[in-house]
Amino acid sequence: MDLIILNRNIRLRDNAAFFYGSLNQNYRVIYPYDKNYWTSNGRSKVQLKFFLESLEELDGELKKLNSNIEIFEGDFTNLRNYIEVNYPNAKIHINHTTETNYHRNNFLAFKDHYNRHKRLFIYSDFGVQTGSVNRDKWAFEWNKLMKKKLYDLPKPNIKFFVTDLINITEFKNKIKLNLKNNIQRGGSSNAYDLLNSFLMDRSNGYSRNMSSPIEAEHSCSRLSPHISFGTISVREIFQKLESFYPFSNNKRDLNSFRKRLYWHCHFIQKLETEPDLESFSMHRMCDNLREKENEEFIEKWITGQTGFPFMDACIKYLRENGWINFRMRAMIMSFASYNLWQPWQITSPLLAELFVDYEPGIHIPQVQMQSGVTGINLPRIYSVTKQSRDQDKNALWIKKVIPSLAMFEPDDIHDANLNDDYIPPIVDLKESSKYARDKIWSVRKDQEFKNIARTVYLKHGSRKRRNA
Repeated sequence: MDLIILNRNIRLRDNAAFFYGSLNQNYRVIYPYDKNYWTSNGRSKVQLKFFLESLEELDGELKKLNSNIEIFEGDFTNLRNYIEVNYPNAKIHINHTTETNYHRNNFLAFKDHYNRHKRLFIYSDFGVQTGSVNRDKWAFEWNKLMKKKLYDLPKPNIKFFVTDLINITEFKNKIKLNLKNNIQRGGSSNAYDLLNSFLMDRSNGYSRNMSSPIEAEHSCSRLSPHISFGTISVREIFQKLESFYPFSNNKRDLNSFRKRLYWHCHFIQKLETEPDLESFSMHRMCDNLREKENEEFIEKWITGQTGFPFMDACIKYLRENGWINFRMRAMIMSFASYNLWQPWQITSPLLAELFVDYEPGIHIPQVQMQSGVTGINLPRIYSVTKQSRDQDKNALWIKKVIPSLAMFEPDDIHDANLNDDYIPPIVDLKESSKYARDKIWSVRKDQEFKNIARTVYLKHGSRKRRNA
């Protein structure tokens, strides 16, 4: 018996665990639902909704292979006990994912137990390296992996198994997630539709439009949640992009998109290499910068009540849709870390919960970058006023998201000059930016800071030696 354990790679195509686990055609597919995982750092119901939709579609595909998804309720310790009682000689197949401490620590004992018995097979996914990492050759290895042949589809089961575990339909009825329908839907079919429409049409203007919360909704690939939960592999996206590229009229845009596939794995590698980044700044001296949180500030920030219409509109849009473009994510985090001067360790998971596409290995290093605590990236304090004018000159998008501002002039909206007709701004942008800039640069001038920053770069810095 082979057991295929699902984590976040919810697809049949190019899936190592499915390919190898199905070779004997005598396998079961199990998803261990751990409710504590789904309430751990950054996880939320909007992500679970997408995940379950993806599971449901995968289950339909597996039924064509004389198989199905079974839901085990419990953590990896509970799962190990279940396997030992029912399948003491089974081989176990699972794809590696870079996760937060709760999952990693929970999985560690499971892995150690089965490694001793040589029954556990863990397969690397996309370009993240799990062993020793050579950053000078990392880009070369990534490119080599992206060009490898995709794994074949799994083989069908010889016979169908009836077990004591519940199926996906029973599980969905049991937990009853009632969320808004404007959140992106999961499933590989949706991933392929998005990829095809992006390559064929929507990529036109991608490089220019990705910065705008108005244009990005259409011009961005919108594949991020599918990549995060693995309904399509990064390698398959890369190869489809490469095959389409020579015939495209949007080569500049597609080249920009290709770079982001590389950056996706580059950022995840940081958390894989140094799991403590979930709690500690990449440059440890920065952990002393913001020691106290202001609960009122944080609550107003995360609910879109800061008094700055563009900032509030971005948060409200994100809460409504589970997604917003990268530049606005950076501005949102910059505002929390610089203008509000709040510890990123507190604000990071609150923001992550709003994203359907939450990927810890990207979110956490990006949060640190936008908070000025990596030591290797220059601090960038986004101006909410400038972004408001640049991205929504006539304030039409802001008014759409916040209808109560419909009658105000664009300049007054951009400048948050609305008197008592809107929420009073919770900070002074110029003063708070100056305070943050002075604090950040005072520590960066220290020689010890520079010495540590060099070490950080050697461990995490990007190298452009892709063909070395």
